[in-house]
Amino acid sequence: MRTDPLRVTGYAMLSALGGSRDEHLRSLIEGRTGLGKPPFELPFATAVGAVTTPLPELPAPLAPWSTRLARMSAQLIAQLDEPLRRARQKWRPERIAVLLGTSTAGADSTERAYRAFIADGRFPDRYDFLRQHTFGAVLHVVAELAGARGPAWMVSTACTSSAKPFASATRLMATGMIDAAIVGGVDTLCQMTLHGFESLQALDRAPCRPFHKDRLGISIGEGGAFALVERTGDARVLVEGVGETSDAYHVSAPHPEGAGALAAMKEALHFAGRAADDVDHVNAHGTGTKLNDSAEAKAIGALFARPIPVVSTKCYTGHTLGAAGALEFAFSACAIEEGWVPPALGADELDPEIRLHVPRDVVRGTYRRVMSNSFAFGGNNVAILVGAP
Repeated sequence: MRTDPLRVTGYAMLSALGGSRDEHLRSLIEGRTGLGKPPFELPFATAVGAVTTPLPELPAPLAPWSTRLARMSAQLIAQLDEPLRRARQKWRPERIAVLLGTSTAGADSTERAYRAFIADGRFPDRYDFLRQHTFGAVLHVVAELAGARGPAWMVSTACTSSAKPFASATRLMATGMIDAAIVGGVDTLCQMTLHGFESLQALDRAPCRPFHKDRLGISIGEGGAFALVERTGDARVLVEGVGETSDAYHVSAPHPEGAGALAAMKEALHFAGRAADDVDHVNAHGTGTKLNDSAEAKAIGALFARPIPVVSTKCYTGHTLGAAGALEFAFSACAIEEGWVPPALGADELDPEIRLHVPRDVVRGTYRRVMSNSFAFGGNNVAILVGAP
């Protein structure tokens, strides 16, 4: 299915680096990580990317849906206030979709409620599973705050969750069902995720170091990013193509040669009618695990004949899981709009088997197109080609 590029008329960011685009840019250009000590007790050592930005309260009619995830979503919607106002003037509410991704949804709220149950023998009075845990809960909050009445769904495909909505929006627009969509995703820190990755022996004790020769694993983060995409309008950046593959090589490990990742990047280029030489930068999935970084490096090396800057921004925010695809799309958009790529933290000694240009300093230039990679358990791969308008 061929369609015109999605026009991104606004985007919003929230992570351990801050609650605005400007805060993110300051940390990136200064090479300052947001990774640090977990905000709650854990029986093991690790670094996390916790959001410290004050989050807004929900309006009174939405108070029953108030959770950390919902308030994070409200903070992101507030950043899109002006482009959303313009979109509502242009499009009917039922033509504006809400297409989001998450990995854990309201798991942190249920964890807190369960701890109260263990301590007191009863759940807190305000706890409501349907309104505070489920995928539909945050969709309702976002749709109400945005004034959107179009199709709404949540994608949960682990670490590609918030990248896939860009493809969903492309398809819905191509079929003529919508004219605009809020796409992206959010995720919060929770005990389940951290204990799960610890059981897989995938967590680094210190802040993660993607592509380093001694990398030991990931750092978990929280946050999110929303983008407003429209059929027409003044675009800040374009979504020129989205590539999706499912190689199903292994339940948690990537194909060792990066076959699925390579196929997804090729599909994004094919969809856009572009060649590898048209890409100026790759925002890598780059988790910091031995297997992921090695496989992704092979895929990138196989596709791009010339050395282009490759950076994983997870060394700044941690791996935000279901929010990672959208957040890293936003970092890709920043590279295009600002004309620089941030330094790769912790990459002072690259793995000698990783033959990529991983810069340790800010790289300034003209970035016409950026490939943003997201890869998930089960061989689920998404590559987004972001272009200058």
